[in-house]
Amino acid sequence: MCGRYVMSKATSDLLSHFDAREVEGSPPGPSWNVAPTQNVPIIAERLDEGTFDRRLLIAKWGLVPSWAKDAKIGSKLINARSESILEKPSFRSAAVRRRAIVPAEGYYEWQKTEDGKKIPNYLFSEKEPLLGFAGLYEFWADPQLPEDDPERWMLTCTVLTTTTQDALGHVHDRSPVIIPKDRFGEWLDPDLTDKADVQHLLDSLPEPTLTPRIVTTRVNSVRNNGPELIEAAEPPTPQK
Repeated sequence: MCGRYVMSKATSDLLSHFDAREVEGSPPGPSWNVAPTQNVPIIAERLDEGTFDRRLLIAKWGLVPSWAKDAKIGSKLINARSESILEKPSFRSAAVRRRAIVPAEGYYEWQKTEDGKKIPNYLFSEKEPLLGFAGLYEFWADPQLPEDDPERWMLTCTVLTTTTQDALGHVHDRSPVIIPKDRFGEWLDPDLTDKADVQHLLDSLPEPTLTPRIVTTRVNSVRNNGPELIEAAEPPTPQK
């Protein structure tokens, strides 16, 4: 799964890397410990005056389906299994109409040891300064607010995950679906609406090459934040 990640780049860097033209909303500040329910930047193709433009949007992490009675469900939908998004009621509509890319510099996973401990690892690319997580987004209208209330509509998102196939499987058996830079356009293509084509795209994505780094347990608390969280830490000493 993906439950924490790093996003500290400037908005201008995101616009350049993902070839986006405009920003909608107020981008959050840099974070080395992004957590569920927080506001995060996403990249999407949005219709504007009859044409699609690639834009940077600000969404709450934790997808709230349009049919949900309240927003609480979002905390349970921070991730979506890529193998079932085209069938699950919470995701199938967004999978063919509202796909996004969630920018990240890397993410955290906790490796379970035989003695029951969980070792935090920071996973990142040594070649790419930014990763593009495959994501979905939804707009949800709060039924408790009047139609003309500017706070009525909430934009939310989720990160797709898949089975970890390579050597990183020892860290965690699930990992974010990562879109290669040369395939951003395919994933965001608003004309890609056929379920079989979306599934084929997901199935054809290459396995990313990432490096795990053991980091401090300070990352365990969302209250801690700062670049020191991704620095290498001494691995725990095995108990005899």
